[in-house]
Amino acid sequence: MDSNLLKVFVAVAQEKSVTLGAKKLGFAQSNVTSRIKQLEKSVGYCLFHRVPKGVILTNEGEKLYKHAVEIVRKVEDAVLDMQNMQHQKKLIVGSTDCNAAVRISSFLMKLHEDYPNIQLELLTGTTRDVIQMMLNYKVDIAFISGVPQQEELMVLQKYEEEIAILEPKNENTPNVILSFKEGCAYDEFLKNYYIKKGENIEKSLAFGSLETILACVKAGMGKTLLPTNLVDKLGFSDDLKITKLDKKTAYIPTCLICRKDYIPHISEYLKEMQF
Repeated sequence: MDSNLLKVFVAVAQEKSVTLGAKKLGFAQSNVTSRIKQLEKSVGYCLFHRVPKGVILTNEGEKLYKHAVEIVRKVEDAVLDMQNMQHQKKLIVGSTDCNAAVRISSFLMKLHEDYPNIQLELLTGTTRDVIQMMLNYKVDIAFISGVPQQEELMVLQKYEEEIAILEPKNENTPNVILSFKEGCAYDEFLKNYYIKKGENIEKSLAFGSLETILACVKAGMGKTLLPTNLVDKLGFSDDLKITKLDKKTAYIPTCLICRKDYIPHISEYLKEMQF
């Protein structure tokens, strides 16, 4: 099976559009259409449903996609390795927004200082988002909240966090959880924490900014769960009621992870890196 055809197939599947897939690859739309037809003829199945807003994968296309992503990435890796067998030329870093607020700047600056020739990229999101990026080979390493459960992933380094429930300082707090987007590990933990305690949660409100969450807690809108170093970093330590949880109750370290089948060349450096 031609890996170049698979590369076109992956681009169209990710963009959900032949036009956008062609633009991403820098190809003519007719070229992309022709290559998709060639791949469909090769595998003997229709890979896309044509819909008004673009295309979506058929059942057969879904099955091929997970293999195609891996094949395309491995071919790209092989080319990169042949270009320079000894050096990491590019590193795409994923990070939760919480970690990005606390330590990503110093991490990237230290990495650039020690390896100035590595091209660095950064993608951020919730723990769920970042893990999915890793599973889809979209990032090389990533900071997530909690220890990964997926067998494809391994921990390069672990950073211990002091976790705390944050509430308004001088008010009775409504049973409203203020969280950072769906898929946040801290939000999921806090919901389960109150369920186990038998406390009803009135509702959960999601925000796109950590500073907004803390400001809303201060304003008496609800409660949240975050690492204390983040609260310190954003300057809210004196404004909130902070109930620290011991590790037996809440063990949510920040883990630097990678795929077991795609370990960076500088993995030994990353395991010992101090910043």
